[in-house]
Amino acid sequence: MNTNTSAYEQIENYLSGRLSASERIAFELAMDSDGGLAEEVSRQRLLDDSLRIYSSRTKLKNRMDVFHAEMEAVEMPATFKVDRYSLRVFWKKYLPTMAVAASVALITVLSTVLTINHLRSLDNRQTTYYRQLKREIDSFKRATSKAISSAASTRVAPEMRSARYSATGFMISPNGYIITNYHVVKDADSVYIESVQDSIYRYKVKVIHREPGADLALLKIEDRSFTPLRRLPFALSTKEADLAEPVYTLGYPGDDLVYNDGSISSHRGFDGDTSAYRISIPVNPGNSGGPLLDESGNLIGVISGKNTAAEGTAFAVKAKYLMRMIEEIAPDSLPAPVMLPRKNYVRELNRRDQIKKLQGVVFNVRVYKSGV
Repeated sequence: MNTNTSAYEQIENYLSGRLSASERIAFELAMDSDGGLAEEVSRQRLLDDSLRIYSSRTKLKNRMDVFHAEMEAVEMPATFKVDRYSLRVFWKKYLPTMAVAASVALITVLSTVLTINHLRSLDNRQTTYYRQLKREIDSFKRATSKAISSAASTRVAPEMRSARYSATGFMISPNGYIITNYHVVKDADSVYIESVQDSIYRYKVKVIHREPGADLALLKIEDRSFTPLRRLPFALSTKEADLAEPVYTLGYPGDDLVYNDGSISSHRGFDGDTSAYRISIPVNPGNSGGPLLDESGNLIGVISGKNTAAEGTAFAVKAKYLMRMIEEIAPDSLPAPVMLPRKNYVRELNRRDQIKKLQGVVFNVRVYKSGV
């Protein structure tokens, strides 16, 4: 990493909590892909913690110096007799100073221990605690490329190019707009969506808008054979979900649509990110971009990442950030208006019947890249 004044200011703003939620997410993604930046942040955090410890010790020393000076100024009579009154006067005068000194000493010791433990775990936490599903997709991509190269050496000419990788997306507007993660389509040359429910249900899509900070992307079906739907079965809800609220998701970790359920574990995502939920749902790379739904079938989030330090724990971008992204897109930059779903048509259905209605608007997103 080439460190400059702007970079140091950004690191300082990140460590001091002055970045917005979207800026913080973007910065953490940058650290995830740039080892030099992550190392620089670690060094700066160590320096800040060391300065705080030094400051605490300096304050303690100053208070102790004041305390000693006051003690030396006390003139003791030649025949000093300790009685209850003298003790009361002594404790009344010096107890607050002694208490402050003891408190500062305790805080200094604890902060030193915590800083050492934090620094020991910092590197592991940055590399293993949170991982975007795209990083596992990259591993899958490399394995796929190797397999394709191996197969190409034994065949004269392959019949068709295989997908670079696949993920999940879902329709957000009945006229053909699709939502998935930004990291899914970031390097795409071409993108297709398909549903295993109907082998003909396969369309070419175009990336219309990217939002790296929220890890969201808006796609649009541009296939002439596509017929717009009359309506979507679910509704988009920006209401904050409750802790322990049951939720579920549909996605394509493989070639088949898979259902998983769980609950809301926290109103904050990785490292206190307020734009995401932490959820107790096991996910795999292909789940990236899938919908997170509540018991009534309302869309409340978009699956984006997983916690590698806790099995069966994932993260989802909150629906209100999805709505904010769409509202901030200039209307004249869109080929057609985005008609967000406002009415829920599966609210009164049981879970099985909800899924029957929803599975037709959840797609396997297949991403292609030149040379793969």
